[in-house]
Amino acid sequence: MDLLVVCIVALAASSLTLFSGFGLGTLLMPVIAIFFPLELAIAMTAMVHLANNLFKIGLLGRKADSSVLLKFGLPAVVAAFVGAALLSWLGEVQPLYEYQALGRELQVSALKLVIGFLIILFVALELSPAFSRIALDRKWLPVGGVISGFFGGLSGHQGAFRSMFLIKAGLEKEVFVATGVVLAVMVDLSRMVIYGADISLRSDAVNWPMVIAASAAAFAGAYLGARILGKITIRTVQIVVSAFLVVVAVGLIAGLL
Repeated sequence: MDLLVVCIVALAASSLTLFSGFGLGTLLMPVIAIFFPLELAIAMTAMVHLANNLFKIGLLGRKADSSVLLKFGLPAVVAAFVGAALLSWLGEVQPLYEYQALGRELQVSALKLVIGFLIILFVALELSPAFSRIALDRKWLPVGGVISGFFGGLSGHQGAFRSMFLIKAGLEKEVFVATGVVLAVMVDLSRMVIYGADISLRSDAVNWPMVIAASAAAFAGAYLGARILGKITIRTVQIVVSAFLVVVAVGLIAGLL
């Protein structure tokens, strides 16, 4: 049953999050954490996330914008290491409050509150008619890369901030999705350098059949999403991105993510 549930979530999340450019790890990790200790759930989710993004590069990678990869991706990779280093220090900071819900002990930290409210602010701006007509100059891409990579290393939510900047960069929908996929792999690889040591120490405890099955399910979801991509508009992509951003923001503020 645990294998079936994880695979269904991986397939559905991968299909839906192809358009938003983020969300697979956000949706999958809490489900895996139901069946495994949190530290193992994080490591297993990271492996599925990386494998799925590598598969999506095979599907769409050739359409990625190389200039965006350089201007946004390189600062993101450097900032991801900085964020990951800061995470070890912030891990000692006590949560602002704790409460019981859904049979779980939920915690809300200052970091989650800040990220959650920032995301809601960006969504409000994105849905504003005046702001929606503005295209960000590409000179701001390195700044976006630093913000995205930093929070990626710090909390794993780099995709939300990445999509906020790329959606305003004037990219066609296929280029937007493909560029986001390649950028995700760049940050994923930097994160795996940190996770790798922990995974090697816990390799006997990792449920490798589940990792492989979930990865295969995510591949199928990405393939289905890619088939649908050509039939939707960039406005639809923007709406999907905004909807996922709100879900992530509310989950962070409530301590669910």
